[in-house]
Amino acid sequence: VLSPYALTKKTDEEYGRLYTKLYGLETVGLRYFNVFGRRQDPLGYYAAVIPKFVKQLLKGEQPIINGDGQHSRDFTYIENVIEANLKACLSGSEAAGEAYNIAYGGRVFMTDLYNTIAELLESDVKPIYGPDRPGDIKHSNADISKARRLLKYNPDYSFHDGIKLCVEWYKENL
Repeated sequence: VLSPYALTKKTDEEYGRLYTKLYGLETVGLRYFNVFGRRQDPLGYYAAVIPKFVKQLLKGEQPIINGDGQHSRDFTYIENVIEANLKACLSGSEAAGEAYNIAYGGRVFMTDLYNTIAELLESDVKPIYGPDRPGDIKHSNADISKARRLLKYNPDYSFHDGIKLCVEWYKENL
């Protein structure tokens, strides 16, 4: 376990597994990896990086990338998460008592994320590279093979498909 946050997630998964085993309550745990999409609040305390970058670039501000930009994440578009939720609800008992990684199954470096958003917004604003965030992990990449196998999860939206739709929504609505 890497952090208090990770410990709470692990504990939740163990409770689900235990309730399935002891009481026959068919639980399914879903671990969402860096979900993004329309309607995310770019101003909230826990605002995700994508709406923050979009809002700042639309205002001509320089976003801050924590670290050297070589941290990577497995960003997944909200439509993939909706698919996973529906598949989990419809899954059979063979899927019960387990936790599943829900992502696209790819890797996007923070510098590449920034450059993609800047290109979609036709912005030439350069980012500021700041210090690493304390406790931040360098790479987060999901193995979705168990979700593919037992939930029949097959995400339709790649990072590039989703980011185009997301940025378009923000351009029209921010």
